[in-house]
Formats: sequence, C-alpha cells, structure tokens
Amino acid sequence: MKLVIKNLSKTYANGVSALQNISLTIPQGMFGLLGPNGAGKSTLMRTIATLQEADSGSVFLDEIDVLNDKQAIRERLGYLPQDFGLYPRISTETLLDHIAQMKGIGNKGERKELVASTLNKVNLYKERKKSLGTFSGGMRQRFGIAQAMIGNPSLIIVDEPTAGLDPAERNRFYNLLSELGENTIVILSTHIVEDVNTLCSSMAVICKGSVLMQGKPKEALDKVEGKIFQKAIQKSQLHEYREKYQVISTKLHEGKLSLRIESDGNPGNGFEQVQPDLEDVYFSLISTKVDLITI
Repeated sequence: MKLVIKNLSKTYANGVSALQNISLTIPQGMFGLLGPNGAGKSTLMRTIATLQEADSGSVFLDEIDVLNDKQAIRERLGYLPQDFGLYPRISTETLLDHIAQMKGIGNKGERKELVASTLNKVNLYKERKKSLGTFSGGMRQRFGIAQAMIGNPSLIIVDEPTAGLDPAERNRFYNLLSELGENTIVILSTHIVEDVNTLCSSMAVICKGSVLMQGKPKEALDKVEGKIFQKAIQKSQLHEYREKYQVISTKLHEGKLSLRIESDGNPGNGFEQVQPDLEDVYFSLISTKVDLITI
C-alpha cells in the first residue's frame, strides 16, 4: 500500500502559491512531513483529505483516484486536523458513536464494541461518560486520534498533533501513533523536528510549497555528516558571523549564542565539529528559503 502524489499544485485567489508541483511517494508506516509554518503542509493535507481542490496534479492511494473519487477515499481515511471543534456537552462515547455512524458502521452492537475498543486504545475508556468540554488538551488530542481511527482507515493524516502538549502527553501520543503506523499509512505533518526524529522511518521536507528532500532520516543525516560546526559567540557578533559563514541555527545559552554552521571544510576560528542531528538537516535545507535567525 502506498500514496502517490504527482505534480500537485495549488494557488489561492490572493496569488499565494501554496503548492508547486509537489511529488511524493509515501509508503506504509509513519511518514513525517516537516516544514515551517506557512510551508504548504496544511494545504497539502487538506487536499489529500478531499477538503479542497487542487489546481493540477494527481493523488492515488493504490488504485483509488483521490481527487476524483472522493467518497472512496473518505471511506478509508482518518483525519486529525490542526484545529478541530468538539461539542462540549456531548459525552465521549456518544460523539464517537455518531462519527462511526457517519463512517458507515450501521450495526448498533458493532458500533458499541468498536467505540469501546477504540477508547481503550487511546486510554479514554474511563472517561467515556464525560463531556468533551471537560477534557485537557492531551485528552482532546487522544479523542481526535480515536475519531480518526474509527472505520479501520488505510490512510491517517495528523496535522501538527503534538503542538501544545506537555512532555508526558507527547510521549503517550508518540506511542499511539507508532502503533497506528504498523498497519497503515500515517502522515505526520509538523514543524517539530523531534516528532519526525522519534516516530518516522521516512520523511520529506517542504518549504514555500516545494519539496526540498524526501527519504529516510538516516540518508538525510549522511548528507551533512562532517559538515556541521559549532561555536559560542556574543549576540552582538551574530551579524558578522552571518556575513562570513552559512549559519543554520542558533541557541541562546547563558547570555551567549551557540552558533551552528554548515561548511564543507573545517572553518577554523574556534569552531568545533559536532555530530549532526535531524534538526541540522532541517535547518540546512530551509535556511536559504526563510530567515531563521531572529534574536
């Protein structure tokens, strides 16, 4: 099973080119779509989820023509958007039962069993009688995954799922998504590098509507191996260093900036070579597209 996107483009009425000939092949498992805010990730996710039209291109889930056979893909799709509304006074199991009906599960006994099983998977069964308006942010996200799981989908899309979660809730969410990725295609759209590094066996980086890379995280790391150097500088020196070096990221620590640069050779001047991580790959790819340094 795979999702194949070819030459997908979308330009909005205000002239913003959100997608520019996007082509991706997404296999079964966890796939990370990484990019800064405004990169086009949500536009791509909404297009795949049949919530908006593309100007051109094609999307196929195996033999299903996603853009032209919307009902077929909706029957096999689970979708957790970045922002989703809940009916605050309705109980967890009541709303999930309603969603199951909307996904075509007509038998009441089958729905009851499915709802209970799904709530157990997301650790919400004990809260099944509670109103959704009483839920914390992490509980809301777990309910969001529960409604996306209903109907045994072949494709699950989650858009910025860990934004705003505390570390404990994030870890629970990681474990849940990992389980889902064992038997289906799960697209994790995020700007949080840690999410992709933790969960995904394959990934792509998108920025300003274009794909900058696609592959496995290890392959991406190999391309910057031996090229990342670090040095602590004063904040007042930042402009000077940006003029001389390819600065990819900075972190403020005890009043000084820890500066990371990319260089084909040892730049000297007090820089030390460091082992690259996926964050270096990400910043290296998008550093020429957006202004990353705002101190």
